[in-house]
Formats: sequence, structure tokens, C-alpha cells
Amino acid sequence: MFGYVTPELPELKVREYQRFRALYCGLCRELGRRYGLTGRMILNYDFVFLAALLSEGEETCAYCMRRCPVHPLRRRCVCTASPALAAAADMSVILAYRKLEDGVADSRGLKKLGYRLARAFLSRSYKKAALARPAFDETVRRELAALYELEKAGSVSLDATADKFASLLACAAGEAGESARRPLHELLYHVGRIVYIADAWADLGEDFRKGEYNPVAARFGLTDGKPTNEAREAVLTTLMGSSRLAAAAFELLPAGYWTPVTENIVYLGIPKMILKVLDGTYRVRKPGLPKEPERVTGGTESEP
Repeated sequence: MFGYVTPELPELKVREYQRFRALYCGLCRELGRRYGLTGRMILNYDFVFLAALLSEGEETCAYCMRRCPVHPLRRRCVCTASPALAAAADMSVILAYRKLEDGVADSRGLKKLGYRLARAFLSRSYKKAALARPAFDETVRRELAALYELEKAGSVSLDATADKFASLLACAAGEAGESARRPLHELLYHVGRIVYIADAWADLGEDFRKGEYNPVAARFGLTDGKPTNEAREAVLTTLMGSSRLAAAAFELLPAGYWTPVTENIVYLGIPKMILKVLDGTYRVRKPGLPKEPERVTGGTESEP
């Protein structure tokens, strides 16, 4: 994924924010434990959300205090290793590597060289992750290959291209328990669809300047990199539709320790992200500890 799936921080309670930050640090530590510094470099907010979803049904989480290379002087509260964190770490490595392969095939010149160097740097970690999650690796390979063919052919079907990315993300539901697998598959499918289309919308201008394929531009015949009101309304309708379907699937998941955080993301974070992306005001969250949200404090009528 691309860093679009984050909570609406001001709406989190203090303890929920602290849990989310500990989970973020826990995934970072798990990536480092399994793949070294290379793994830590691909840390992504979206896979923190996935780790929380795969942990649903758990009644609690174990914590410890640890230092890290980024914050060596002050120990941080970190979620300890768990099957959900291991799965999220492995899958983030696989997806990152496969996306680099796609970049090698789809770029030229110095950009192509950069993708090749990054792919070589991640190759050893990828081989380890692929051995741990062969089914996910095969699905990602197959769906990205199909997506590449659609993009190469200049497909004008936004649904067809988005479906390929959504399907590969939905495969991650295979790591969940049997009772949660089906609703989680549906939830991740629609989240993946939202992320793909939102990212395409955000890249309209850049793709136009570079002369690269963009599924939104192809679907609505945009030739100058600028969206029309008609395109915005159509994309808003389809993204909000997927958001509602994702929320409906979320309601079928078992409640657990992480539910307040995942609920915030599904019902607040994703819809607000959609609106900001379409308005051009959204900024993708870069790796780094989530900053503590500003809190609105109570006042009195006599205050200015």
C-alpha cells in the first residue's frame, strides 16, 4: 500500500493513540528483527492497520520498553512480537519487492537504475519473506502482472485495474482465523480498491507531465492532467461506495483489543482521506512516529 490508511488522530483517546504508536513501533521492530535495517526502511502505516486487523479478537497486547536506531536516547513502548506483526512484516516486504519489479519494467533511464538498485538491496529479504508466505507472494505476482498488462494496454476500465490491486491485498485475509477470514477479505478488497484509485487521482498531474499511464485519466479521457467536476463526482461516488462496503464488512469482524483503533480508521480516517485526496489537500504520511494529536481543551465564556 501507499501510506493512505491512517487513523484520524484527534478523534483517538489518549490510550488508543498510545496503542497505535506502540503497534507502529512494534511493526518497525519486527521488520528489523526479521530483515535488519533494510526491513525498517519499508515501514508503512498501511501495514500497521493490517497488523491491527489480523490481531482482532485478541483481548490484550503485551508491551515492552525498547530503544531504536531512530530514537536511541529514549526508550519507547513497543508491542512485542506476535503472529500478526510477523505476517504484516513479511507481506510488506513481498509487496515492496514486487512493486520495485513493476517499477523496473515500467521505467527508463536513471529511474530504472534506481529501481534496480533498490530491488537488489531488498532481494535477500524478499526471498526470506516469500518462503514464509508463498501463497501471498504468488497472488501478488499474479495480480501485479495482470495489472501491468492492463496498464500497458492503456485500459480505460477503472474497475478492472483497481480490481487487480484490491485482489492482491485481499489475499492477506488468509492469515486471519477462519471466522474472520471472509469479512476481512471483503474489507481488505475495498480498502485496496480505495488506495489504488486515490493514488491514481493524486498522481494525475505528475503522470501527465511524465507521459505515463493513469487509470483515472484513461477512464475519463483527461488529456491535460487536470480533473473535471464530472470525474471528481464519479470517483467520489465509487470511493465512498467502497468505503461503506468496507465498513459493512468491518462490522462482521470479532471485536477485540484493537477495535477502537481500527474502527477509527474505517469510519473516520478513510472517508476523510478520500475527501482530502479529491480536494488535493491530502499529504501521504511518511514513515516516522505518529505525532501526538492536538487536543481541544475546555474554556470559559470569559476567555477571549
